[in-house]
Formats: sequence, C-alpha cells, structure tokens
Amino acid sequence: MVGKTVSHYKILEELGRGGMGVVYKAEDTKLKRTVALKFLPPEFMSDSEAKQRFLIEAQAAAALDHPNICAIHEIEEGNGQTFMVMGFIEGRSLEAKIKGERLKIKEVLDIALQIAEGLKVAHEHGIIHRDIKPANIMITKEGRAKILDFGLAKLSGLSQLTRSGATLGTTAYMSPEQARGEPVDQRTDIWSFGVVLYQMLTGQLPFEGEYEQAIIYSILHDEPEAPSSFREDIPQDLEQIVLNALQKEPRQRFSSMAEMIPALRELQNKSTAISKAKAQESKKTLPSIAVLPFTNISADPEQEYFCDGMAEEIINALTQIEGLRVVARTSAFAFKGKNVDVREIGKILNVTTVLEGSVRKAGKRVRVTAQLIKVADGYHLWSEKYDRDLEDIFAVQDEISQKITHQLKGKLFGEEKEKLVRKPVENMEAYELLLKGRYFMNQMTRAGLNKGIDYFQQAIERLPDFAEAYANMASCYSVQAMLGYLPSNIAMAKAKTIAQKALSIDPNQVTVHSTLGLAILYHDWDWQGAKRELDRARALNPNHVNTHIYFSLYYQILGKVEDALREAQQAAELDPISTIIIINFAVHLVRANKLKQAKKQIAKIFELVPDHPYAHYLSGQIAVLQGEYEKAFTHYEKSMKQSGQTHLLIAALGWAHGKAGNRQKALEFLKKLEAIAQHEAVSPVYFTRIYIALKDFDKAFDYLEKAYQEHDSSLLNIRTEESIWDLHGHPRFLEFLKKMGLDD
Repeated sequence: MVGKTVSHYKILEELGRGGMGVVYKAEDTKLKRTVALKFLPPEFMSDSEAKQRFLIEAQAAAALDHPNICAIHEIEEGNGQTFMVMGFIEGRSLEAKIKGERLKIKEVLDIALQIAEGLKVAHEHGIIHRDIKPANIMITKEGRAKILDFGLAKLSGLSQLTRSGATLGTTAYMSPEQARGEPVDQRTDIWSFGVVLYQMLTGQLPFEGEYEQAIIYSILHDEPEAPSSFREDIPQDLEQIVLNALQKEPRQRFSSMAEMIPALRELQNKSTAISKAKAQESKKTLPSIAVLPFTNISADPEQEYFCDGMAEEIINALTQIEGLRVVARTSAFAFKGKNVDVREIGKILNVTTVLEGSVRKAGKRVRVTAQLIKVADGYHLWSEKYDRDLEDIFAVQDEISQKITHQLKGKLFGEEKEKLVRKPVENMEAYELLLKGRYFMNQMTRAGLNKGIDYFQQAIERLPDFAEAYANMASCYSVQAMLGYLPSNIAMAKAKTIAQKALSIDPNQVTVHSTLGLAILYHDWDWQGAKRELDRARALNPNHVNTHIYFSLYYQILGKVEDALREAQQAAELDPISTIIIINFAVHLVRANKLKQAKKQIAKIFELVPDHPYAHYLSGQIAVLQGEYEKAFTHYEKSMKQSGQTHLLIAALGWAHGKAGNRQKALEFLKKLEAIAQHEAVSPVYFTRIYIALKDFDKAFDYLEKAYQEHDSSLLNIRTEESIWDLHGHPRFLEFLKKMGLDD
C-alpha cells in the first residue's frame, strides 16, 4: 500500500496493525495535511459483522469531540476498500512508553487524568470503549494522551453484534464480567483503566498467565499484588484508587469516571503542592511544628489508617498548647509517601520542627518510633521507641506529646497535669473503626465521605455512646453540604441532629461544637446560636482550623468583612498549602474589595493546582469588577473547561455580559438557567445576579424573595457577594436584610 494513492490520500508509511485494522500515515492531497488511515484488513472485507464493527468505531469516535480522544474526520471507500480517516498523532503509544522507561508518579497521574477525562466524555455519550489498554493510548510529543481504537465500543441504542456468552477485548485488560461474556457498562472501562494504571506504576500486569485461559482464571479468582510491593514511592491513596478500580464486583468499584477523577485530581494537587508550594508568612518568633503521617511498617498494608490516626491524635493534642503553632493535618499529610527532606518540608510549611515516626502493629502489640527534628540543621532534638500493648496506645500518644511540649517549652492550657491525649474509649474495636472512618473522611471525596460515615456507624454499633464517632459523622455530612455532594438543607439537617447527639454524650468535643455551629448557621439561620457554638469550639481549642473557617463564614454572612478576613488568614497560616483554605481566604479578599491581595492568593492556588477551576472563576469575578470583560470571559471559559457548565459559571457569564452591556448575551445565559431549572434545582440567587447586571431590580428582588421562601443557603452571602453589590443602596434591599435579621 505504501506509495499508492487511495481516493485523495497518498499513503506514506505503515504505522501499525492489529486485529481490527491496519493503520498508515498518509497525505491528504486536497487539504495538504497529514492524516492516519485505518483500513479494514482484507480478510474481513466479506465479513459483515467486522464491517459493522468498523462502522461502529467510526461512529463512536466521530461522536466525541475531546482533546484526549483521537479525532475521526470521515469514513470512505476506495479501490474496493473501506477505511477511516483520523487525525495523525506524532508521538508513541503508552505501551511503548511503559516499556521504555519508569514513569514518575507525577507523570502517571497526569496521563491517568487525561485518559479518565476522555473516558468520562465517552461514557456521557453512552459509549463504552471495552478495549482500554496502553496500545490504544497515544502520547503526543507535548505529553497529551489520546484514546484510540473504538473498534469494540458498545453504543447505547445499538444491538450487540456478538452472541451471548462471547467475549471481546484484550484478555489481560478484560473485566471479570467481560471475561464471563456478561452485559457490561462503563465500570468495565474503569476496570481496564485500573489495569493500565497498575501497569504504568509497576511495569507489571496485575493478572498474568502463560496462556489466555490462565489469565482469565487469574482475573476471575486472584487478588492482585499491591502495587507498592514493586516500588516504594507509590502514595497509599493512589494504590487504593487502583485497587478500587480492580474490585471484581462492579458495584464495589468507582461508579463512574466522574467519581474517580476527583480522587485522582486530589492526589495530583498534593503532588503539585509538595513541589511548588511556598512558605507562608507567619509569626517567626513562635515555636512551630508539623506532624508528618507516621510510616506503616507493619506486614499488613491495611494498617495505614492506624498510622494516620496516630499522627492525627498527636496533632489534635498539640493544638492545645499555648504559644505553639501546629500545622494542620491537610498540609502536613500532603507529604505522605514522599521522599522529601525535612528541611524542605520546614521551608514549605514555615515550621521550626518536624515530628516523624513509624508504627509496626502486630496482633495486640504495637511498636512506635518517633523523632523530633530541628528543621534548620536536620539534627534530632529527641527520639524515642515505644513497645507496648495496643491498649496502651493512648499513653504512647500522650507521652510523645509531653516530650515535644518539654522540648519546645510550650505552656499547656488549663491544668498542666491534665493529659494531652484523653483515652476516648475502652473498646479498641470501635476505636479502630473510628480511625478507618477518619482515613476515608479525610480524602474529601464523595466516595470517601460515604465510606467514612459507614465506618463511624459501625463504630457506634459497637459502642452506642461513642461521642467522637458521632462528631466525625456530623462533620462528614457538613462537608458534603459545603462541597455540594448533597443538598445543603438535607445534609446540614443531618449534621445538626447527629452533632446534638454527640453533644448529649460529651460536651467537650471541639469538632461537635464547630460542626453544630456551622449547621445552625446554614440550616437554621440562627446567628446567635451559631456564634455560641463556635465560641465554645474556640474555647476548647483556639487552633482548630475548621473553627477559624466557620467563623470566617459567620462574619461574612453578617457583613463583618474585616473579622472574616482575620479568621480566614489565621486558617491559612495553620494550613498553608490547603487549596480549599487558600480559596476561602481569596473569596473573603474579593468580597472585601481587596482585589490586589486576592490576586496574590489566587496566584498561590495556581502554583499549587494549575488551571484550578475555582481560581479561574475568582479571577473572572475580579476582572469584571475591574472592567476587564474579555479577560473575565477567558477565565470563565477556562473554568468551564475544567468543571463543566455549572450553574455558578452560567450565572457568572450572564452577570459579566450584563455588566459589559451585552444585554442579548446576558439574556441567553438567563434562558440557559431557566431551561436547566425545568429539570433540576437551580438557586434563585443565580437569576438575581443576572437581573442585577441588567438593572431589572424588580425581577432581582422577585428571585431573592423566592430564595427566601425556599430557605436557599446561597442567599446568606447577599451582604458581601460581589455580584450583588449594585443592589446595596436600594430601599428594598435594606428591608430584605431586616427580614433576614442581617440589618445590624
């Protein structure tokens, strides 16, 4: 074929061949571009089923317009042959890349997220690939991953081509249900993607055999070896993602790519944070410490939750020390599984000391080692080893905390003789379930929060009066509300009920009071009641990060912008590389009209997470306030590219076009919101923002009233939200604030 011209394509060279086609590099003589031509093999030309599959591939890929999917231009016939015309990709296959080098964790995450984004779009179009493998993924010279070969794709609405019980795909990458010839859905691609992830990390396949049936047997019956057994630098969270994707029962895997992507992106964010985070300004005269997650050196990798829990208990204890700045868990745990010098950690987190340690748990015995290291020179200030019964773990935690306190000459709150670590329970089984729940809760994903709730419920079943388990469960529900995983009114109601139960058992849980304060704030709109609970939380622990965050939200609602800024800044000092907390600080700066300072915080977010969607959203808001409308539209589009057409962004674009004088465009976005509201809930406040920009204040107030009747929590920011500033001087606005009890 090389050198021949088919239709108006001159074939230059063969690129590769497989079971479903031969691919050539060719020149499009009409449009003067380089393309790839895929021909149906000659032996299949008379096979009607093969031809139909070939057509399905073209239809499947052509229906998808995404940068991580190879574009199909057209399908043609020439010289008695059927072929499709595809975009030519300069690069190499992922298969060749894996064979040629050991991929860095950062590179694995980057490629994985690109593949996942492409599959997400395919699944949203009702297309299941069914043959995801490294050979079907190309990596361009610029590092972009592109999914190829939809030859085995299953399209919704089309009948299956194969007989019942037949299998399609490449054996080593088949899901169990695919290997059994059962009906498949998008979770079969999640399995295959898990195999690809495993292979990128380890260079090995999770299921192997000398012949096809042996591989299938392994897929159906064997558990894969942990990826970390092949290389030590694999983060535990990444290993859990891979093993979740490789669960044999589809219902136990991620339910969709939309659920899997946030987990991968969170890991990518942490990786970026470690390499790019800069030290935050703080009071350098105060002693400070970061407690790193303890290393699990037990034979059982499942004990990771216990090690995390050990470090977390010490963090919670140390935050009670007056005059000691303790870096919050989120920032300290960003270094988990990373081989980073303590001096570099100290520079990034701006601390004078670092505590690191390890845990070996075997049966009813536990060995804990801990070292307190001076960041300036890397020398050990103190080290100790503890070999105790598991029941004595609280005494070990307390002793470590006391030793550190002595070294840093801290002064304890209250009675100095009081234990820093209180033994919360006698039931060790319930305590271990609590630690497991915290482990998943701290992932901050929808799936992780749900698993956390499940473990906390199990702990309560073992110990009905387990206040700490109730407190953490309440926190899970409040986080689900704040992140939009559940409707705010439903989730905050649950958080409030559960927090009140915890409070009836133990009135001295800081998490209970802070979570209850947030729930009262957003669910009850009871400003005094919320303040009372948040004050109690602060009295119990002045360094509790969430309490600072919730206070910043409380003051923002009341319109006390300087108080809100103070609380947000203190939270950022305690948790310096948490994107959520930096975003919170930036939001308060925007709403205080301190746009220059807000831009500095947004720049930090972009350093941690390039193209962060909410950072682009905030940049768009600032650009509108400064009259730079084209810049605003660019930022909103970038945000939409990362997060999709959210209600927030549609409203923002309508507001921006209205402010820019583009009335017709603003009305178009208004109609978009109205169309969406026909089949899903849309906050009335989003309509208000666009009507304000259009200077239709009567309509704006109509929607504010609707939000009030619906008890919509988005209404709580009306005193400070930048897109509502133009309404502030209106007489009806003052009346509305009075009705909400916000007129003080």
